[in-house]
Amino acid sequence: MAFGITRKELERWKRSVANGRLSYLTHYWLDPRFPGMTTVTKVGCADLNRLVRWCRKHGLNPDYIHRRGEFPHFDLIGEKQRSILLDEGQYDQLRRFRLLDGEDAANLSSFMLSQSASACQIPE
Repeated sequence: MAFGITRKELERWKRSVANGRLSYLTHYWLDPRFPGMTTVTKVGCADLNRLVRWCRKHGLNPDYIHRRGEFPHFDLIGEKQRSILLDEGQYDQLRRFRLLDGEDAANLSSFMLSQSASACQIPE
């Protein structure tokens, strides 16, 4: 059961996937097979070769890609979900779904501050 996203967000993810882009969609989720897990991130891409390469880049078995219709995707949960979202720069999803621990949150805050400070500098 999925919740915590809007229909608009889901439709945007579907369009992006259908257009062959790697797209991330995190939502709240409950499944008795995975006690303690409260979120899942679906990484989708209609270009299966690209999705397989993405899986291998992250040490994931592409045999677990859900090849359903026009929205093939790989489900991420737990520590792999958090670490891959960090690696891929999906900071909004990490914050929104509270997937950062204290140290990650502090590091991300420092990084974001340094980025906005450097963006505001005027070249001489």
